[in-house]
Amino acid sequence: MARTVALKQEQVPVESKSTLDAFTKNIGFTPNMMAAFAQSPIAFNSWATLLGSMSKALDVKTRDSIGLAVSEVNGCNYCLAVHSFTAEHMAKLSADDIILARKGHANDPKRDAAVQFARKVIETRGHVSDADLKAVREVGYTDANIIEIVALVAMYTLTNFFNNVFDHEKDFPAVAPAGSI
Repeated sequence: MARTVALKQEQVPVESKSTLDAFTKNIGFTPNMMAAFAQSPIAFNSWATLLGSMSKALDVKTRDSIGLAVSEVNGCNYCLAVHSFTAEHMAKLSADDIILARKGHANDPKRDAAVQFARKVIETRGHVSDADLKAVREVGYTDANIIEIVALVAMYTLTNFFNNVFDHEKDFPAVAPAGSI
């Protein structure tokens, strides 16, 4: 049960309106999470700016796989539904790839290293080992790419925590709950 309101269009603060309208136009509807997040123009617009910038990091399959891995660790069923939907429809990941990503893996060796590293970052709260860094570097990721992986982990964690705190009504197709795969 939602712990905060998903704002109706006429309730959205003016400072959040253009950002929310852009998402609504792009997605085709207004997700409950965004309609609630828009209550804080500062947080919402900051997140939207980060999301826009991070959409240029790595490739879409790797980004969505990291989102799935992080959301699984954080037990965010709302984000798992969103990322499963986008991974299937935008990144063109198969159902098996989505489950693998939730488990912190991928079929592609380079993406697998990034997803494993991202999972270790969230599980260890950033206290990764030298071996973890070596493994992600060995497949070709630069330090700039590793910084992007860490930034993606942080961005996805923000929305995971936001959604876990407020428990929005799901408006994407449901997936198996976190931890049940």
